[in-house]
Amino acid sequence: MKESVKIGIIICDRYRRCAGGKCFRAMKKREGAFNNYDKDIDLEIVGYTTCDGCPGGNIEYAGDEMVKNGAQVIHLATGLVVGYPPCPYIDTFKRFLENRFGIKVVLGTHPIPQKYVDNHEKLGTWKSDGWQEIIRSTWADEKTRKDYN
Repeated sequence: MKESVKIGIIICDRYRRCAGGKCFRAMKKREGAFNNYDKDIDLEIVGYTTCDGCPGGNIEYAGDEMVKNGAQVIHLATGLVVGYPPCPYIDTFKRFLENRFGIKVVLGTHPIPQKYVDNHEKLGTWKSDGWQEIIRSTWADEKTRKDYN
């Protein structure tokens, strides 16, 4: 039997109508934060929902539901990083989910689209070491970033 990993994805509530296309494409192609999964491993989505808006009222419930559905990893979607302003609670969400549920939490899903890179570079949003660490797993080459615009 082929090895599999069950994944939950939590998106920013600003994008609550998002159908997940970029996240699912990146998962299938192993791009962005999904680049760290071996291509021979099946990835299965067991939950996809929003944080329910600031300050993240759905984080506890979503994490609980995802873990009950077998999630081994929860991804905090790229939208939490690229929206403006970026999510001020992203570190809190990560720490809470890891500590409460004993689960690995990954920052990001699909590669950061180039249009967001251009804007955040002008604004200086991601200059700190902390933000550099947050965007690391979703950074890609310029061609890939443009493909996700």
